[in-house]
Amino acid sequence: MNKELFKYPLNLIVHPFNGYWDLKYDRSQKLNLIISFAVLFLLAVTNILSSQYSGFLVNLFNPNEMNSFMEVLYVVVPVLFWCVANWSLTTLMDGEGKFVEIFTSTCFALIPLVVINFPWIWLSNVISIQETAFYYFSNSVAVIWFVFLLFVGNMTVHQFTPSKTIGIIILTVVAMGFMAFISLLFFSLVQQIIAFISVIYQELVMRN
Repeated sequence: MNKELFKYPLNLIVHPFNGYWDLKYDRSQKLNLIISFAVLFLLAVTNILSSQYSGFLVNLFNPNEMNSFMEVLYVVVPVLFWCVANWSLTTLMDGEGKFVEIFTSTCFALIPLVVINFPWIWLSNVISIQETAFYYFSNSVAVIWFVFLLFVGNMTVHQFTPSKTIGIIILTVVAMGFMAFISLLFFSLVQQIIAFISVIYQELVMRN
């Protein structure tokens, strides 16, 4: 069981077509979910450690202003938005993927971001300014690898053609933007309502 938790995810990112096929049809859904949540957790930890401990040559953030809760949100919210948007669209377009399959395939696609970026947290503290090119190159490889895995996972889970998968991914990104806009609008409205109620309460208290 413990060996499988490490072996299968690493095998999937190297052999994504077979790996995602197994994930959809042969693998235990419970085990897939365990691995998925573990990947999300590790990515959140990687982001937190990266913001806090990356070398000053590559760290764009002030460690003193780092908010761990926000770093977790930066991981969880986009994944949830992606899954909800993708599931909503593919349901209308005859996609075969269930929500849990979309979630697990997305989380598995995030593995390169952990595997590649985590070692660079520590390596970035010992590299020179000339060697930062290797850091940025590795980050680019991680992102490209992630996008490729996301593409293969989406195509396999929904049993779409490559062209249809590309279209769905583009529509999903657009839908995510719309969801983000609606969410910001909602929270802004809630803040205004709370502020309005607070002002009324203060006036009532002062009059009494």
